[in-house]
Amino acid sequence: MLVSLGISFSLGLLTPAVASDSRYQLPSAELQSLVDAPRGPEFRLGPKNKTGLLVNIPGLPSIAEIAQPELKLAGLRIHPKLRAASRTGFSDGLSLLDIPSGKIRKVTGLPSKIKIADMAWSADEKWLAFSVWARNGVELWLLDVKQATARPLIYEKLNAVMGAGFSWLNGSDQLLVRLLPRSQKPAPIEPRVPIGPNMQETRGGKLAQTRTYPDLLKNAHDANMLDWQLQTQLAVVHIDGSVRRFGPVMTLSKVLASPDGKWVLTTQLKRPYSYQLPWERFGHLIEVWSIDGKKLKTVADVVMRERLPSASDAVQAGPRNFAWRNDQPATLYWLEAHGVEADANARISDVLWQHGVPFGGAPQKLMEMPWRFNQVLWGNDHVALVTESSAKTRETRTWRIQPGAPFTKPDLLFHRKTEDQYSNPGSPVMELNQYGRSVIRLTSDEQSMFLTGVGASPEGDRPFLDRYYIPTEKVIRLWRSKAPYYEEVLGVLDDQGHQIITSREAADERPNLFLRNLAGTAAPKALTNYPHPTPKFRGIQKRQIHYEREDGVSLSATLYLPPGYDEKRDGPRPMLMWAYPREFKSAESAGQVSGSMYKFNRINVQGPQVMLARGYTVLDGFSMPIIGEGRKEPNDTFIEQLKMNAQAAVDEVVKLGVADRHRIAIGGHSYGAFMAANLLAHTSLFKAGIARSGAYNRSLTPFGFQSEDRNYWRAFNTYKEMSPFNYADDIDAPLLLIHGEDDNNPGTFPMQSERMYQALQGLGTPSRLVMLPYESHFYRSRESLMHMLWEQDQWLNRYVKNAKPAAK
Repeated sequence: MLVSLGISFSLGLLTPAVASDSRYQLPSAELQSLVDAPRGPEFRLGPKNKTGLLVNIPGLPSIAEIAQPELKLAGLRIHPKLRAASRTGFSDGLSLLDIPSGKIRKVTGLPSKIKIADMAWSADEKWLAFSVWARNGVELWLLDVKQATARPLIYEKLNAVMGAGFSWLNGSDQLLVRLLPRSQKPAPIEPRVPIGPNMQETRGGKLAQTRTYPDLLKNAHDANMLDWQLQTQLAVVHIDGSVRRFGPVMTLSKVLASPDGKWVLTTQLKRPYSYQLPWERFGHLIEVWSIDGKKLKTVADVVMRERLPSASDAVQAGPRNFAWRNDQPATLYWLEAHGVEADANARISDVLWQHGVPFGGAPQKLMEMPWRFNQVLWGNDHVALVTESSAKTRETRTWRIQPGAPFTKPDLLFHRKTEDQYSNPGSPVMELNQYGRSVIRLTSDEQSMFLTGVGASPEGDRPFLDRYYIPTEKVIRLWRSKAPYYEEVLGVLDDQGHQIITSREAADERPNLFLRNLAGTAAPKALTNYPHPTPKFRGIQKRQIHYEREDGVSLSATLYLPPGYDEKRDGPRPMLMWAYPREFKSAESAGQVSGSMYKFNRINVQGPQVMLARGYTVLDGFSMPIIGEGRKEPNDTFIEQLKMNAQAAVDEVVKLGVADRHRIAIGGHSYGAFMAANLLAHTSLFKAGIARSGAYNRSLTPFGFQSEDRNYWRAFNTYKEMSPFNYADDIDAPLLLIHGEDDNNPGTFPMQSERMYQALQGLGTPSRLVMLPYESHFYRSRESLMHMLWEQDQWLNRYVKNAKPAAK
């Protein structure tokens, strides 16, 4: 199926814009093989650590699949016929891995062409529930683990617009399911003749955070259609296939069953809706119902969050974040803010509360937080971990509380800067309890927990497993990844942390599963043996390089070299550099090393490494820190720091002899595209640029972007100076602009690329605009990705590969 791309470009000062061949193009055979390379299975460990699920991932979807009708309502993208959230990521097959023996069994009973969407283990690991996209709706299926057979569980269809449409109700034998109503009027039809104009009005008020949200409601018909799509009837489904509906039909956005399976917490959208905000900020009604269909309590009636301060930690006044404690049968918890905008010096910003069903007596206060609540991980009445953070100071703290003794003073376990990855203690290993809910995995004496993390360090990432003794806060290192492998813990199989399952990879070895016994000396046991997906690209060389920018800030990058390349023998090559700017509050944190030399050389077709197949050298993820120490705002010196970062990287690769200074291109995606356009406008370091799905005019995102909280009118000069559109007349190097026509990312509307191209075309700068039909912020279809690679290859060949030194 061929779809018009509407491509146009300008070749020079005297060449007019012309329409190109509008058919999808195929890149070279080397690049095609990367797009079509096998996509190995995903692994999901069962809750009893005895069985693993291997989820087969098929090839990329076609543009015909991507082009299916789609509703865009209040920030949602919906498949209108299936009543499900639009998606293209599916599995087409399942297998079961027996952990002790390593034996793999293929699941039977599945149709030859199946689209498996969401999956959930039962707490006893005997069953796996999953949803299937069929022609006439979303179906609920059940996998019998012992028999390795799957079957449809019910024939009534799910409403999967807001989530999977199902969850385990009480651990192992019943599910809570969102069903389509049995009797519902047909979908509302948009009138051909409008009854009047679509109007909006503001009555004024305080400064509000109004970001440029995509896919908003436009009129009354959209609001009615949103209601119709969300109409849901709750039901209890037994693993024998019996169905019992309960309660009224609701306009549901969220539903959570209590761990004991006796109650459900429902969230319904409440009118009036907004044409300026996504559904998350609409008013909503939060209630508790019994699974017999009786309403127990209205716990909150939340108004629309229409006006919030611009700070990133601003929240609505009053209660929020209602959910069940995972470790108790039926206890609600929630947050309540003291001030909508957190103050780093405030005594209290958030309060954590709990109240058990049937809600007798007063709620219990669990913890007061000076900073804004981040998350809570439940263990039992003696151990829960609460994390708070401050956006202003970029700090985070994790506390241990005792929910069964709410008047006990919290214990501070961890306190660090959020951007300081070297000090990250890791995250607790979690497990499913008897209710099928995720809780902290504690040792049998309830005195210790396990922590895992990526293990960022000056030598790169080295994942680890620690045992944390809670009473004394003592940490014992049980295991750490060693060269020449990158290995991470996927599961802890015993109470002592001796038996673990890991994923291990090396530069030329794709990830495979291993069973380790840390108490013995035996070599790890391989559970899988997946081959290299692109054997022609074995031997890619990868180096982690370190250098400094002009002001002394330490920088690093990953250098990729084609197989067989030798810089002394082959000399400098044309290079593609790719990066993404990040904000920091300290130079020390900005200089930290990330990534690992021992990770598998994955050739992500949406990344720059694909050009290794065409003989280029590649510098990926080169440090692009934007630092604002103390009270300084990072973005006030954005351009100055951008230039220093790029100059240092170019100087380093030229010094290493792997790049020809006169044949270097710069590229990036999203904020990286914004960076690329700015570097072309403010430096002469690069021969050409590639900018995908970017934003170039910050006046079109006037209420903030990335980590910038100030609005356009408070930081006018910053917005102006950071916008490459304002300096388009300084761009001399050719720029390739690529954008998805249906970009759903706030701030990168397709108009950004269209207007940037219009400016460059009018100014006579070589440029090309490629709009990919039906694609979002990241591109999904095989045709689009093939064409994207063709465009990039053609562009770099034309302007970089055979470029000559600039005339002096």
